[in-house]
Amino acid sequence: MKTVKNVLFYAIFLSLTAACGNGNGDYDASGTFESTEIIVSAEANGKIMRFNVEEGDLLKDGQEVGYIDTVQLYLKKMQLLTSVKSVQSRRSDIAKQIAATKEQIAKAEKEKKRNENLLKSNAATQKQVDDIDSQLAVLQKQLAAQISTLQNSNQSVTEESSAMEIQVAQVEDQLQKSHIISPINGTVLSKYAEAGELATQGKPLFKIADIENMYLRAYIIADQLTQMKLGQEVKVFADYGEDGKREYTGKVTWISDKAEFTPKTIQTRDERANLVYAVKIAVKNDGYLKIGMYGEVKILSEK
Repeated sequence: MKTVKNVLFYAIFLSLTAACGNGNGDYDASGTFESTEIIVSAEANGKIMRFNVEEGDLLKDGQEVGYIDTVQLYLKKMQLLTSVKSVQSRRSDIAKQIAATKEQIAKAEKEKKRNENLLKSNAATQKQVDDIDSQLAVLQKQLAAQISTLQNSNQSVTEESSAMEIQVAQVEDQLQKSHIISPINGTVLSKYAEAGELATQGKPLFKIADIENMYLRAYIIADQLTQMKLGQEVKVFADYGEDGKREYTGKVTWISDKAEFTPKTIQTRDERANLVYAVKIAVKNDGYLKIGMYGEVKILSEK
């Protein structure tokens, strides 16, 4: 019996030793899986009229999920558009306004030619020609002043109209921001508001994360910096506890240029290392990866 017990004890010892040998020591670094998380906040003030979002929903980039009351903004826009039309109606038709003066100038020029011909035949005096020249000069000055006045008036109308059109554009921007839009393709993690509540600018409405494209934030020691570079492919192993591990292909997208103390929840290949460098490794999620899950990294040796 003692012999059997000794054999069993020795077998258990060997299995535990093998298990320890396959632990963290086989990996170059470890960390946790994260994703790009965005808290979507209200950009307008008012009552939330519709908000069709639930935790776990899959949303597309640019998808509208609700809107904030826009009645007052719409009425303000209508008022501004009416004011723009009223201002533009004051614009003068310069061609019509100066038509009469131009007609007078044409008649004066015609009369001048007639008097000049009469003067050549001694049927008119020089004074008559001079008088018509003077009259023509006055009419031309009146036309120039009239055109200047009308142009200045129209310029003022244009500027006033442009100012109102800018206000219309501002209201349209506010109307657009009253729509609640998903900024990315992702999954809703949390919902912070409900339809019927009062929203104010900056109030969080929901949190969304891109869980299709995850990344593992791991930590490496200084000696491993020479083995890792941006764009390099590495092996990533997701830890599923008793269900074992799942292997993924990852790509290094970021390496910190500053050392930091080893986080208490993270183990490195060299447990004695106090200072480590954070790295981000992009991993395509197949649906099994979860935020906060532990993972390990194996650096592939370059051929």
